[in-house]
Order: sequence, then C-alpha cells, then structure tokens
Amino acid sequence: MAEAIVFDIAKLLITKLSSPALSQIGLWWNLKHNIHDLKRTVCQIKAVLLDAEERSVTDNLVKNWLEELKDVLYDADDLLDDFSTEALRKDLLGGNKLTKEVRLFFSSSNQFACGLKMGGKIKAINARLASIQSEANTFRFMERDRPAETPFMTKKRQQTHSFEREDDIIGRDDDKAALLKLVLEFQSEENVYIIPIVGFGGLGKTALAQLVYNHEMVQNHFDLTMFACVSNDFDVKVIVANIVKSDQNLEMDELQKQLRHKIDGKKYLLVLDDIWNENLEQWSRLKKLLMGGAKGSRIIVTTRSLKVAEIGNKCESHVLKLKGLSDDDAWSLFKKIAFEQRYADSTNSAFVEVGKQISKRCGGVPLAIRTIAGTLSLKKTAKEWHFFKDNELAKISQIEGDILPTLKLSYDHLPSHLKHCFAYCRLYPKDYKIEVQMLVQFWIAQGFVEQLNPSQSLEEIGFGYFKDLVERSFFQEVKGDENRGMRCKMHDLMHDLAESVTGMWSSIVNSNEIASKVGENCRHISIEPILIPSLIPSFKGKKLRTLLHFGNMAIQDFSYKTWDLIIANCKCLRVLKLNFLNIQMISPSIYKLKHLRYLDLSNNPDLKILPKSICKIQNLLALKLHGCHQLQELPKKIENLVNLTHLACYPCMGLTRMPRGIGKLTSLETLSMFVVDKDGSPSGADLNELRQLNNLRGQLRITNLGFVKNAKEKFKAANLKEKQHLRSLFLEWNGGDDDDDKSLEDLQPHLNLKELCIGGWRGDAKFPNWLPLLTNLVKIFISGSNFKHFPSFAQLPCLELLKICFCTKLEYMDDNSLKGSQGEPQSFFPSLKHLSLKYCPNMKSWWRMTKPIDDDSNEDDSTVMGTPTMAFPCLSSLTISNCPLTSMPLYPSLDDELELRNTSSRLLKQTVKMNITSTTPSTSTSSLPLSKLKSFSVNNIEGLDTHTLDECLQHLTSLKFLRIGDCKEVDLESLQWEPIKNLSDLLIDNIPQLVSLPIGLQHLVQLKTLEIENCSGLRSLFPVFQHLTSLEEFEVKDCKKLELSAAGFQVFQDYTSLRYLTNLQRLHLIELPNLTSLPDEMRCLTSLELLYIRGIPQLEERCQKDIGADWHKIAHIPDIVIEW
Repeated sequence: MAEAIVFDIAKLLITKLSSPALSQIGLWWNLKHNIHDLKRTVCQIKAVLLDAEERSVTDNLVKNWLEELKDVLYDADDLLDDFSTEALRKDLLGGNKLTKEVRLFFSSSNQFACGLKMGGKIKAINARLASIQSEANTFRFMERDRPAETPFMTKKRQQTHSFEREDDIIGRDDDKAALLKLVLEFQSEENVYIIPIVGFGGLGKTALAQLVYNHEMVQNHFDLTMFACVSNDFDVKVIVANIVKSDQNLEMDELQKQLRHKIDGKKYLLVLDDIWNENLEQWSRLKKLLMGGAKGSRIIVTTRSLKVAEIGNKCESHVLKLKGLSDDDAWSLFKKIAFEQRYADSTNSAFVEVGKQISKRCGGVPLAIRTIAGTLSLKKTAKEWHFFKDNELAKISQIEGDILPTLKLSYDHLPSHLKHCFAYCRLYPKDYKIEVQMLVQFWIAQGFVEQLNPSQSLEEIGFGYFKDLVERSFFQEVKGDENRGMRCKMHDLMHDLAESVTGMWSSIVNSNEIASKVGENCRHISIEPILIPSLIPSFKGKKLRTLLHFGNMAIQDFSYKTWDLIIANCKCLRVLKLNFLNIQMISPSIYKLKHLRYLDLSNNPDLKILPKSICKIQNLLALKLHGCHQLQELPKKIENLVNLTHLACYPCMGLTRMPRGIGKLTSLETLSMFVVDKDGSPSGADLNELRQLNNLRGQLRITNLGFVKNAKEKFKAANLKEKQHLRSLFLEWNGGDDDDDKSLEDLQPHLNLKELCIGGWRGDAKFPNWLPLLTNLVKIFISGSNFKHFPSFAQLPCLELLKICFCTKLEYMDDNSLKGSQGEPQSFFPSLKHLSLKYCPNMKSWWRMTKPIDDDSNEDDSTVMGTPTMAFPCLSSLTISNCPLTSMPLYPSLDDELELRNTSSRLLKQTVKMNITSTTPSTSTSSLPLSKLKSFSVNNIEGLDTHTLDECLQHLTSLKFLRIGDCKEVDLESLQWEPIKNLSDLLIDNIPQLVSLPIGLQHLVQLKTLEIENCSGLRSLFPVFQHLTSLEEFEVKDCKKLELSAAGFQVFQDYTSLRYLTNLQRLHLIELPNLTSLPDEMRCLTSLELLYIRGIPQLEERCQKDIGADWHKIAHIPDIVIEW
C-alpha cells in the first residue's frame, strides 16, 4: 500500500506546510526556516513519487525505499498534529487571533496540525528525509508534474445511479438445477447428506448456495433452514454457536444441547459456507453433532479444497465442481456492468470488440468480471479500454484460480483517497458484518476523507466514498440505509487483497505469535479483546494509529493498569474502540492520547464517571457512550471538545442533565439524547443550548421536557425549526408540571423531519398547528399524552407508520367531520402501511361526529351516517386494542397482521362486507377483503358472534396465525375451518364454553403450533388430535377439567392417536389439576425434544428419574423440565 498512498500523504503535508497559519506559528516559535526546509524537501521527494510508484511493482529496492519514506511522512504528520493541538489548547485558554486562525484551519476532522516539541523534532524529520532523498538519487527517478491516474480514475458516477444494486446470477442455470436436484430429489441412505460445492475463490460458490437456499421450493421442503459462515477458523464450538445463534462463550455441553433441540428429528437444510479445514478428526466431530436430523436433511458445504469436498462426500458425482463462466455468459455479465454507467456505448462495435477480449482475460471468474467491468464502466472512450487491455491486463499471469492480480488492477485504478479507505478494511475479520457508519467515521478519524465541498458534511462525503467502492464491487451484501444502520460484507478475496496491499502497516492480532511478528512500521491493529492487557506492552514504540476489537467478550481486569499500558505505549492513536469490555473506570491520564479522534466506550454498563481530563483531547471527533447505563453525567468542560462531531449517549439511562456549555459545540452532527435537568441546577444545560446546534443529523431525543421552567421562552430557544438535517425527533415529558406555559407550538421542527415521537405530553389538549406542514414524515409515535383530537394525518403523503397509545383523553383522530375528510382517494393516507391504536378508552370515532353512533343501528353496515365508507388504500397491518372504536376508515387491503382486542366488532363486519357493495365486485377469492391477511388475533370483541367470525374466516385463505381469545359468544365447533387450511399457528384462550376441540380442526393439516389456555370447560381433545400430524409444538395451560386418565374424557382418549404425532417436538403441560398420570403412549412421541411440566404437583413423584411410575414413558426425551 505504501507506493499507492505515499504520494497522497506527501501532498497533504505540503498543503499544511504551505498554509499561512502554519507560517505564522513558525514565526511565533522561531521555526520559520525549519518549516520551510521541511516543505522544500517533501516537495522535492513528491516530484518523483509517481515514477517510484510504477517502478516499485517490479523493483523491491524501490518498494523498500517507499516503505521507509512512508514511515517518515507519518512521523511528520504526527508532529504537525502536535503543533495544532498545542495551538488549540492555547486558544481555549484565551490565546490571540493568531492561534484562532490556526484553529479555523485545523478544525476539520481530517486535517493535520501542530504540536508541542518543535525544533528538535523538525530537525530530526528533516535529517531523515534528507537521507531518503539522497538515496532516491541512486534510483534516477523521473520527475512528473501530474498524477499517473488516467482520467477515468477520478470520474464521478452518475448521480441517478442506483446504489443498492443486485446483479442477477448469470450462467449458473445448469449448476442451480443440479444442486436443486441433489437437495430436493436425491434419495440417500443417510438421514443427513452432505453436498459439497467446490471451486476456487470468486467463482460464485456462496452466491449459488444462497440462490438455492432462498428458493421457494427449498424453503417449503425443509422444516428448518440455517446458514453459517465458517471461513478459516474451523472451531467446532464457534460453528455450533453460529448455527444455533447462541453465545460463543457458553460451554460446549450447553451448545450441543441447544443444537440437538434445534435439529434432532427435523428435516433441515444447513449451508456451511467457506470451509477450509482438511483435518478429518475435526470434521468428524462436527458431523457427529449434525447427524440427528430427520431423513432428507441436507448440508451444503462450499469450499475451495477438493480434499474438503471428498471428506464431506465420497461420491464424486455428487460433488458440484464449479467452473468458470462460458465466454458468452462472461460477456453477458461483463456488459451488464461495464455499460451500466452509460459512459460507453454498448452498441458501438469498438467497445464490444475490446470488451469481449477483456472479458475473456477474466477467466470466467464472476468476481473478477464484476470488478474489472466496474472499473471500465467509468471510461468514456474505446481508446481507454484498449490502453487498459494492452498495458494493464497484459501484465497479469494466467494461473487458474489466482485472481488476486486481476483484482489488484481494479485497486490500482482507484483514486488515491479510495485506496486508503479500502485498505483500512483489512482490520475487519473475514465475513464480518461491517457497520458502514462506523467505518466511515474511522476513515474520517484517520484523515482519509477530504472536504472539498463545504455544503456536504464529512460523513456524507465518506458515504459517497463507500458507495464508489460498492460500485466497483469492493463490498457486497449491502443492507439498510445511511440512516438506519447500513451494513455490508467483503468477499474473502477482497479481504485478501486488502491484506496484500496494506502489507506490514496493518494487522489482525489474535494470538501471541502474530503479536510478536508485528513490525515497527505497523500503524493499525485490531486485536482479540482478551489479549489487550497482555499484549499492549509489545506495541511500545510502534506508533499505532488504530486499536480496535470486534468481539463482545468482557475483560475482567480492565483496570487503570490496562489503561496506563495503552496510554504509555500507543500515544499516536487516532482511533480507539473499547466497547463491550466491562470497563468500570477511565484513567485520568487519557488526555495524553492527544491525537485521538474516535473513542468508543459504548456498552460498558458499569461505567459511572468520565474523568475531567477527557475534555483535554481537543482533536476528538467522535465519543460513543451509548449503553453506558450507569453513567451519571458528562464532564463539565465538554465545551472544550471544540471539534466534537458525534456524541452518542442514547441510551444512557443514568444521565440526569447535560453539561452547561454543550451548546458551544457547533460542529456536532450527532447528539442522540439531550436530558433536561429536573432540578434546574446551575451546572445543567438549558434548552437554549440547542439554539446553535443546527448541524445535528440523525436522531435527537429530548427528555424531561415537563420540568422546563419558562417553557415558552426555552422551547423557542431550542430552535428546532432550523435543524434541517434532523431525521428523527423524540419529545419526552417524563412528568413535571402541567402549566399552560408549555405548548408544543413552540417546539416546531424543520419540514425535513422523517420521524416524530411525542411522549407524556401533559399540557393543553390541542395538537400543534405545524404537524400538517411536516409533509416528509414517514413515522409518527404519540403516547401517554393529553390530546383530545389530532389534526388530519390523512394528507401526509409519505406517512407509512402511525402509532397512538395511552392517550386517555383522545376522542377522535381527525378534526374534520367524515364528509370533510373525503376528498380524492389517492390523497387519503396514500402511503400508510402500519397503524396501531392502543389504550385510548374515550376514542369512539376516527372523525369528529355530529351525533352519536349506535352499534345497533339499522343502517347498512357498509356506510357510516349515510356516507360511503372510506378505506385505507395500502394498509398492511392494524392493531386496535382497548379503544371502543365504532367508526373509522376500513381496512380491506391488510396483508400482514390484524389484531383486535377489547374493541367493537362493527368495523370488522363492515370490512368483511365491503365486496357486497363494491361497484366492481370480483369473483376472485384473492380480491375479497382480508384475503391476503397472514395473522389474525381477536380478544374480547364486543358483538363478535359465531356467524360474524365464521363469515370473516371464509375470506382469510392466506392466514398463517390465528388467535381467538375471550370470545364468549363464539362457538368454535360451528365455525368452518377448511378455508384456513394453510394455518400454521393456532392459539385458543379463555373460551369457557369449549368442551372438546372442534372437529373442523382436522382440516388444519399444516398446523405446527397449537396452544390452549384458560379454557375452564375443556375436557377432551378427542377426536381431532390424531389428524394434526404436522404438529411440532403443543401447549395446554390452566384447563381445570382436562385430564388424561378419566374413562370418558381425556386428552388422548384414543391412545393410538399419539402414534400419528411423529413431528411433535415440544409439549407443555401447565396448571392441570386433574392430570394424575401420563399415558403409556408418550413413548410413541419419538421426535419429542422437550417436555415441560409446571404447576402439576401430583406428577412430581411419578416423573422422578429412573424410579417414578411414569419415568419409563418419558425417559427417551432429551430435555425434561418439571417446575412447581
């Protein structure tokens, strides 16, 4: 990486050394001539760096020269940082205009700066550079006045280009068909059969496995599907923990137990991705644990090793050996990407001819094709394509399987700023889910992100860098968005490439052996957490700029001693990440880490106090404290952290105030929580501290608003209306006074807001007039507030989620009358997908009504008050709980979830009947109201009788989950169950009139879970139980009359019915006072993994291990839990 990045470092140093501010410091400290000599020497060396870069590819002596130069330039960078830090400290202590200029110049998060020890250090740097310059003369480098990059290297992608691109898998139809046949059709003798996919890196083994894994036929074929990445470290314990999604710190016995419960007796599909281990003994240990699956289970293994494939499967014809794509398929993939930017013309024969030649040179390897095509997509002329083919591609060896040189070409053609950023990713473990925002902040802390456009924040520019790298296929599996936790991964080969280009400058330290090999030039390290106390002393003198860890293992002895080791041995750190380490104290000496830009102390819940000295780290850009729940306060002099950009402090539930002076941190872009001081102490910050913080982005949560004094003045002083970059605003009252001075009208946010949450409002009952103006709102949450009504939300064009709960005074949702809110259908909640209304006991109507609604009205149920009923056009899920609503827009389009609890049945009746009055009735069942609903829950619904529920169920042909609770007017036996035959989960709760299971349940042949609770009249499950052959889990709870042994009424009256429950895995028997023994046929439940018995004391003696009367009936069950 040295040869690629040294030029960039030299260029940045020259920029700093040329600044008027630094020249003035030179005059001040009498260092003018020293600074001038340093600048002149760096300029002279920079002039030959472009030539040196090219020659270093084939000349190791030149490469070593560049490595030595890079080390000196880094030291010069640290020295400039010392200058800026000292100048900044003097300024904060009340310096003069001179140093204020310096602060303005060096306040950007990526600028190098000045320091304490001047003369001697500058002379030492100059002497080292003079020696290096002298050696350069022996190489006879040529001077160049412009970068070696060709124009396409710096082209910007089109602004309209889609970022989250998912290219189709091309050329793998035959491989897909072969794999599907082995997975679905092949009849093996073994219950669990291993299918290896083998091929060298980049061929698309994982992509093929994922394609088949996610195939609808595959998902429906197996009871359980699992995907686990193994990679280089074949640790059986870690692999098992990944499969069961459990804590790797658990004992192996516990993990084995969890694995057995998960897979034993089930037909499962498991993908073990990227296996390298060729040790037969280790393989056998893992295979033994996985052999408990039912017949037809499959394990797909992806590997680069044919030996691994042979260990997994001796039948060569069942080993899927991936080959490179055909020339035609390779060209199809190549042109799909290369012409996507539309710089090149896909119909131009000149492009097509050379493009096909380049495509062939990629060896049919999809990863190489994508990467090279992504690079070429930024070239405008066929001449540039020819130059790439003849002068770059021609130099690459054609050894099959070795595509790193090909990938290296794409790296070589990255702009220099992207080379820094990509190489830094070498610090992540392979297959790690990278948090993109954190990665971008690392780049900023290291100075890799340059702010050329002042209208963009550094983080926005950094995200642009990331997107550019995604465009070139350096990252994959990008999920989420910039505001909601974007994550990605790197392909293993890309990780290898990053490791290759960083060389000795970066290392992952996960053992003492690797630590001993870390050279003096290493600047960036990620380390196993448990090794931190023991290995930090070995890094003395290594000038580390990064110390990370990516585990979540607490260190029991993270004491002042450990802190002092880090501070003494890692004084040049820019990035320090110490989250999830059980840290309870921070050393006061932390201020000595004066270069620090990024400090992550998050999720150390026992951390109570931050030392005051932390405020002396004036270069700090990001301070992460979220999840430090016992943290009592932020340091009082936080205003001295003048460069602080990100302060993440939510959730920190122990914080009682914000420190006064926080409003001076005008560079802040993240302030996740602002806590109003309940006591109004002088050291606490008022809301007016928010006035100037107009660069805030993301989420802002303001708590304890109910305790604000002089609220009208202070609310306005918060200046929320000017915070145009905020995405999410939470306004929480948390008690306090109910005086009339507090008005939401004075807390108006900017129109760009996407998410608004109001909690605990106890002021006036009128909602603020500004809400209809927030046309960009996507989510609204309102809870525990005094509002009697709201303005109309219906015309908010982007609103997707609306949740209202615990608004006890709310009478209606829409301040308009029903007729007044009609308008055009397309303008009525055009985007609303999720609606939840809970615990609003006075809300009877959605609209302001002119006369009361009579539930027994003779009016047509398809209308309300004589006006055609409105409906939500695209609502997907709806919850109404403890709201007596009888009038609201209907919901025929629901396709996800409907939950009705303690409310009226009137709206359900109207919705079900909508097709009767429809102007364009359809004979298609799928067009009926609620026909696409997947989950339906009803509990204590007024007016819900058997006929109404039965009529509703006839529509629910897509239903998967059904809960019926506390419905005293419903006779389950009279319901028609056949229309919901696809049901997988059924819960029946508090139906006292239920005596036996309805005979209609026999139609539920796909039912996997059945729960029956609080049915006091239930005596028998006969004769339905034997038909539920797909049942995997059965729970019966608090059914007082249910028994197993009575002659006429018992759970399993026909004992042979148990023989059909071959898939039952979990049986819960809870609070059944009449249950005196277990039937002999319990032994027929061969798939049963868990028997849970609670509150049945009469079974205690009978189920005692080895000696109980019923023990022989249940001894085969792996997990038996009996609680009283």
